[in-house]
Order: sequence, then C-alpha cells, then structure tokens
Amino acid sequence: MAESAKLSGTGDPASGSPRRRATILDVAAAAGVSRQTVTRAINDMPGISVETRSRVLDAASALAYRPSRFGRGLVTGGDRQLGLVVSDLRNPYSPELASAIVRRAAADEWSVSLVDIGLSGAAERVLSALQAQVDVVVGYLGEWAPEWESRFSATPLILLDAGSDSPHPGVLLDPADAIEELAAHLAAVGTRRPVVLDASEPPAASGRGLAMVAALERRGLSPELVHAAASTPEHASAVAAQIIRRASPPDAILAFNDLMAFGVLSACRHAGLDVPRDIRVAGVDGLSIGTLVAPTLTTLAVDFDEVARHTLELAVALSEPDPEVDAHRVVAHRLVLRESA
Repeated sequence: MAESAKLSGTGDPASGSPRRRATILDVAAAAGVSRQTVTRAINDMPGISVETRSRVLDAASALAYRPSRFGRGLVTGGDRQLGLVVSDLRNPYSPELASAIVRRAAADEWSVSLVDIGLSGAAERVLSALQAQVDVVVGYLGEWAPEWESRFSATPLILLDAGSDSPHPGVLLDPADAIEELAAHLAAVGTRRPVVLDASEPPAASGRGLAMVAALERRGLSPELVHAAASTPEHASAVAAQIIRRASPPDAILAFNDLMAFGVLSACRHAGLDVPRDIRVAGVDGLSIGTLVAPTLTTLAVDFDEVARHTLELAVALSEPDPEVDAHRVVAHRLVLRESA
C-alpha cells in the first residue's frame, strides 16, 4: 500500500498555514489505487472488490475527504451547491447580499442554499446540516468560524468581511478610502462638531469607528465617539435623541451602518432638526432603501455584485482546487453623496 498522502495545513491550526482540502488524488495515493478506482468506490459503482472499496473509503475518512458535488455530477449529474450563511434576514443588508450572490450563482450554474444562524437559535445544527449538503460554504460566521475549522473542515469555507488576517479564503470589505473621502467632504463644507456613532460597548470601539475618528482628526477636527449597544435603528435613535438635545449639539453624525443612520434621521425629525441644514448624517453599506427615505441617505456603499463575483470565483477555486488563485479578495466601499450630507 502506498504511503499516506501528507496534506498541507492539516496539522496544527495555530501554525497559520491555510488548510488544503483533500483531493481525489490524495485518497488514491493513500489507498494505493488509481483515481478511477476512488471514483468507483465513492460512488458505489461496480468493477472493484469489497476489500478495495473498504480500503478507499477508510483512506477517504482518514483524510476528511469529501467529494465535490461538481465531481460527482460528472458521474451522477447535479449542480454545484453553495451554502450561504447570514446572521439576520431582518436586516436589509442580508437579502441584498443574498440576492446578488444568487444572481451570480445562477449565471455560473450553481445552486444556493440559504441559512440564518442568528434567527435559527440552533447554529450548530444548522451549520452541520448545511455542510453535508453543499460543496462550499460562504458567509458571516462570526464566532462560529473557529468551530468550523475544528469540526466542519471537510467542506471549504469562504468568510465575508472577516479581516485580512483570517486563515480562511474570503472577501474583505474595505471602507478606508471612502471614510477618508467622507471626512474630507465634511471638513470642506464646514463641519465643526462631528460625532461618530459606533456599534460597540464602551469603552471598546469597532475598527470602523476608530477609522472614522482618525480620518476626521486628520482634517483638524475633534470628533466624539459615542456608543450604541446594537447596530439597529432603535438603538441609534435613542442615543442620537440624547446627543442632539445638548446645549452644543453635533453638526454631523457618522453612523456605523445605514440602519443606524436611519435611526439618527428619525431622531432628528422628531427633534425638529433640518437635515442637512442643522446636522449632516451618513451611514455605511449602501442599502437600496437609502434612496427612498427623506432626505436620501449619504452612505459608503458596498458593491454587492462585486462581492458576489469574487465569492463565486473563490467557490470554483475551492471546489476544483487551484493553488494559483488568490484566496483573499478586497472590495472597496465608495462614497455616495446624497441629500443627508
């Protein structure tokens, strides 16, 4: 029997080296058989002995090999399957992202299964079921990303906006340049008392909130960072209602996301403030609904179609292992100036 194949990245996860998915060639080498024999054993086809089939299946199990649906489709038929994970479908961000990925997936002949691990209340069960049904999982796993590494590693994972230091392939959303543009614009139109409304528990601050503060400081301003316990319109409206009643209220509020910006607009309306004459408001994400509120919302917009394109390219690279493909992609936000600022 041939020596077991050694897979890069299947050792210590703390080493930082990326985990490579075992291929059919790895199984063939470990079992001492041909690729065609592995195909016959995995798909329960005739033409091999019971002993050989058992040896192949044992090797596949030891290597955590999971045949891609695309590969099986060559034998049995069927589309490639993408599992999309979101955290809250009540947030308009999730369906906008999902619709872009579904459109791109359909064009590339993939099917999509969508799960919400935030609303399900049973994230482990949902993820376990999903990984058994799809070739690749993509999405926002948050605290569940390390769990995937240790328990669901046979199915490749693409993380969205997980950070450039993530060991997993992914698509990073980068607002840095757009934040600088927004800060420059606010300084140019005479902003003097800006507030950054962050989605964080004090005294901590998000990376996005800190970037907004730093960009404004580089323009000679002294922004205040205030905290909302959650990134929702309700929490943002409550916090904004307090700060706009001050003796010296802010003349601009930069919200962590568009949903929070909608809450700020609501608080301003109830306080009788004119936006943007009395106070300017901006958000982040570029949600479509931002064009329907009054005033229309200035935002740092994500190109969801670009995110979808990178996601499907990575999905193909993982389902048909290609070491030459860049596993970490970046999509930059862009400043969209509308009435609110």
